[in-house]
Amino acid sequence: MAVELFRIDDRLIHGQVVVGWGQPLDIQRIVMVDDAVAASEWERELYRMGVPEEMSVEFLTVDAALAALDAILADARRTIVLTGDVETMRRLVAGSAGRITTVNIGGLHHRSGRAPCLRYVYLTPEEREGLQAIESLGVTVTAQDVPVCDPVPLSDVLASTGA
Repeated sequence: MAVELFRIDDRLIHGQVVVGWGQPLDIQRIVMVDDAVAASEWERELYRMGVPEEMSVEFLTVDAALAALDAILADARRTIVLTGDVETMRRLVAGSAGRITTVNIGGLHHRSGRAPCLRYVYLTPEEREGLQAIESLGVTVTAQDVPVCDPVPLSDVLASTGA
């Protein structure tokens, strides 16, 4: 399997994904799973501009990603599968029939209704439940903003009460 990372990051494609993860993992492809972005040519073009030419990017809805999951997993290119929110990743994991085994929480930043857990992870009660639902499917869920940092288990993330 050449998928190196299944990541939740509300900023989607940005420097930390492309440089912080992409370079150390030698990423060749990003698969962004986001129903709204997949439906918007303008947003797709905006995100394409943040990806170096040697790295390909695909934009899929959740349903299209699930239909293509075997091909995504079998592709030899080193890949990051990226969602912008917990619910999208939960839907992807739930439909994957156990083919997704790890999920990285990379950045869920401050906004109204979210409480701080780590300096880069703020969660609503619904997002907490969604992450627990992912983990209940046998998936290892950890938070890790960049590869040089140690992964933080979901239990520690949920037990944290500050940034």
